[in-house]
Amino acid sequence: MSLNSKLSPLFEKYDVPAPRYTSYPTVPYWTDSPTASEWMTYLNRAFSRPEMSWSIYLHLPFCETLCTFCGCNTVTTRDHGVEEKYIDLIHREWKIYREGIENIEKRPLRQIHLGGGTPTFFSPSSLKKMLEPILGDLTRDSKHFDASIEVDPRRTSEEHLSVLYKMGFRRVSMGVQDFSEDVQRMVNRHQPYEITRDLTEVARRLGYDSVNFDLIYGLPKQTLEGFKDTARRTIELRPDRIALYSFALVPWIKKTHRIFKDEDLPVAKDKRDLYESARGMLLDAGYIEIGMDHFALPNEALALAMKNGELHRNFMGYTETRTDVMIGLGLSAISETPECFQQNQKVLPVYERMLLDGQLPIFRGHQLTQVDQKDREQILTLMTTYEVGFQSEDQEKEVFEFLASPREDQLIEFRDHKLFVTELGRPFLRNVCMAFDRRLRASVPTAKVFSKSV
Repeated sequence: MSLNSKLSPLFEKYDVPAPRYTSYPTVPYWTDSPTASEWMTYLNRAFSRPEMSWSIYLHLPFCETLCTFCGCNTVTTRDHGVEEKYIDLIHREWKIYREGIENIEKRPLRQIHLGGGTPTFFSPSSLKKMLEPILGDLTRDSKHFDASIEVDPRRTSEEHLSVLYKMGFRRVSMGVQDFSEDVQRMVNRHQPYEITRDLTEVARRLGYDSVNFDLIYGLPKQTLEGFKDTARRTIELRPDRIALYSFALVPWIKKTHRIFKDEDLPVAKDKRDLYESARGMLLDAGYIEIGMDHFALPNEALALAMKNGELHRNFMGYTETRTDVMIGLGLSAISETPECFQQNQKVLPVYERMLLDGQLPIFRGHQLTQVDQKDREQILTLMTTYEVGFQSEDQEKEVFEFLASPREDQLIEFRDHKLFVTELGRPFLRNVCMAFDRRLRASVPTAKVFSKSV
C-alpha cells in the first residue's frame, strides 16, 4: 500500500485545531507580560553572556493591495509617503535598544530578516536609509551572518535586489502561492508566472545564494491538477528552498477569509491531497523534506543544518542557525530571549504614539517559567528532529496515554525512553507536539483560536 493511500483515512481523523509551534508557550497562552524595564533586564541578562548569539527581525507592514488569504498584520495603502515616517519610527525603536542594551556592539549579529506586509513596498533608497544606521552600529558574525528578505515579485525591481545585495543580503523569499490564474483571481493577487521567473533569474545573476518560494495549498478554487502544474513550474525554476504552507483559514480573526464560500475551499483529504501530490513531486525532483512544510535542495543551508542537527525554529519559521535572542522592530514584531517573549503594538497609531513619547511600544508578552523553558526545548526538538526524550517517567506515561490513537495508527513509536515520529506521522507533527503542550492540555480553548492541523 502506498504512503498516500495509508494517509488518506487519517486526514479527517486528525484534522483538528492545533498550534504551529513557532513558539512555546503559544501566543494565546501568554501570561505575565513584562514591563519595559523587565524586558530590558531580560535582554541585558542575555547579552551579558559572551557566547550568546542574536538576530533582528524588521516588520514592514505596508501593502499596496490586500491579498485576501493573508493572515499577517498589514496596512493597505498606495501612499508611499508613509515610508519616511515609518523609517523614523524604526530608528527611534532601535535607538532605545541600542542605548539600553550593554554589550550589544560586542555581540556579533548572526541574522537579520525583513518580513511584512511587503518589505519591497519601500523603495530601494528607503530600504538603504532604514538599514544602514542599524547595520552600521553592529559587528556581523563572520562565520554565520545571514541576511534575508521576503518580497512580492510584483513590487520588486532589480534595483531593490541590487541595493540589498550590496548591503550583505544573500537570501530572498518570494511570495508565489499558486500560479493558477483562477486561484490568483480568488485571492486578489494577479501575478503572472513570468514575473516570478524573471525575478528569480535576476536574483541568481546578482549572486544571491538562496531563493525561496512560498506556496500555499488549500486556497479557494485550487484543484489537484492545477496545483500539480504549480509544483511543476516551481521545479522548473529550481528555487533553493520551498515553503509549502497550509492555508490557515481563520475567519474569526481575518474578515477577508469570510468571503470564501465553503464549496470553493478544498478541505480534509482533498486539501491534503494537494500537499501530498506536490510533496511527491518535490522529493522526486531531489528536494529534501525539512521539518514541517519545508523543502530544500541537498546542499542548501537549511538541508545541511538538518543533516548536521543544527536546524532551529522560531517566529521566522525554520532557520539554519539558532540564536538566543531575537529583537523585533516594527509594528506587531515579536522579540524573544531564553526567558521572555515580547510583542510590539499591533495598531500603527498606538505604536507611533508610544515611540514618539520615548517608550518601547510593548503590547504583550510572556515571562517563561522554568517549566515553560523545559517544555519549549522538548517541542523545539520534536519540531526539528522528529524525535524527543522525556523529562521524567511520569511524563513518558502521560504522553504514551495521550498519544494512544496516533500510536495505534503507527504515526509514532516509543523506543529507549524516546518518542519518534514515523514517516507516516510527519504530516501530523503538530498533533504530536500537543502532547508536550502542558498549557494547552491544562486549558483547552473553548473558542476558535488555532487553524486546523491538516
